[in-house]
Amino acid sequence: MTPQPIEIVAACLFGLALLHTFAAKQLERLSHRFPRHAGLLHLLGEVEVVFGFWALILIVAIAVLSDGGTALAYAESRNYTEPLFVFVVMVIAGSRPVLEAVRWGIATVARIVPLPTSLCTAWLGLAAVPLMGSLITEPAAMTLAALMLAPLVFRRELPEPPKYLAIGALFVNVSIGGTLTSYAAPPVLMVAQTWQWDSSFMLAHFGWKAALAVVLNATLATLVLRKHLNRVAVDNTAAPTAGVPWPVALVHGAMLTGVITLAHHPVAFLGIFLLFLGFAQAYERHQSPLLIKEALLVAFFLAGLVVLGGMQRWWLQPLVSALEPLALFFGAVGLTAVTDNAALTYLGSQISGISDQAKYMLVAGAVAGGGLTVIANAPNPAGLALLKRGFADESVGAGGLFLGALGPTIIACAFLLLL
Repeated sequence: MTPQPIEIVAACLFGLALLHTFAAKQLERLSHRFPRHAGLLHLLGEVEVVFGFWALILIVAIAVLSDGGTALAYAESRNYTEPLFVFVVMVIAGSRPVLEAVRWGIATVARIVPLPTSLCTAWLGLAAVPLMGSLITEPAAMTLAALMLAPLVFRRELPEPPKYLAIGALFVNVSIGGTLTSYAAPPVLMVAQTWQWDSSFMLAHFGWKAALAVVLNATLATLVLRKHLNRVAVDNTAAPTAGVPWPVALVHGAMLTGVITLAHHPVAFLGIFLLFLGFAQAYERHQSPLLIKEALLVAFFLAGLVVLGGMQRWWLQPLVSALEPLALFFGAVGLTAVTDNAALTYLGSQISGISDQAKYMLVAGAVAGGGLTVIANAPNPAGLALLKRGFADESVGAGGLFLGALGPTIIACAFLLLL
């Protein structure tokens, strides 16, 4: 496959975006050293801005090398359903009635289990909620888990290493925890229809292995955090959706269910979202501030990844198709760290004559590597946006995230490859 000049430019910009991601924390630090340019440096230090920023540069490059019409045509040809869906789900799932209902459910279980409440709550946030992603979708699970864990685990006074382990375990667990069904994990969704993988197939070949890995990852991370969690008081005395009438909570739950059900129909789920905004405004006294800013930044990040990723096929597809099954597994883990895992499995689904073993290895590697970087799995930017305030400089270092996720990733690889 001979690349066009603009495709080479796009690959170079993609590489610069990756380097920018790893340099984001340093840019945040520079914003404190150079207050005159603090605003610009802080903006460029926001990981969620990175891919949207370089995607805009790509569109300008296309306009310069070709013309404005071609640039607009390319931008409009991309499918932005996933960024829109993540935006809508993040706002609704992060609303006060939904969050309090989930917190109450987790707290009820935590009271029953004969363990310290803070310890049990953290474990459930790292294990049960990511597995719920197979039902409510991974972006919703990530949003709920991050909002639950933020005041408990991701606090400024905690040392950085255990927080990086916790965020790494969360990202990996969300990535593999959505594989119990065929519709919840973006990399599975990309191949399910093409390869005729239904939810029973996913549960039999992926789900139970992923569930075991999720439980082990959550257990090990909680054990590391236990001495810090024992000092935290958790209030589990509140009634279900305390301060929120149950009909309001039910309406929020129904709207979230409707959005999830219509995840592939943006016109429909955006219509539900507009109704949700109206309802939230009508009952503003039962709401906390909606996560509009955070969700918009995440959507901008994912939309940028869609634009930049659309021109990487010329080098990704030959690389994927040339690998043997075992090499494909480890290649998928590595490639997922530098590309979105859904884009990787989508390219795999376009390869004709791929064997059943190679199909399994590709998807298993893609989901196992989904926590290594912020771009590896679509819900990761949502978790990052909600948890970064608990880290130094309010920024999550790419190197720290990689190291924190490395252990949970090895466990996920072992379970998916050896069982």
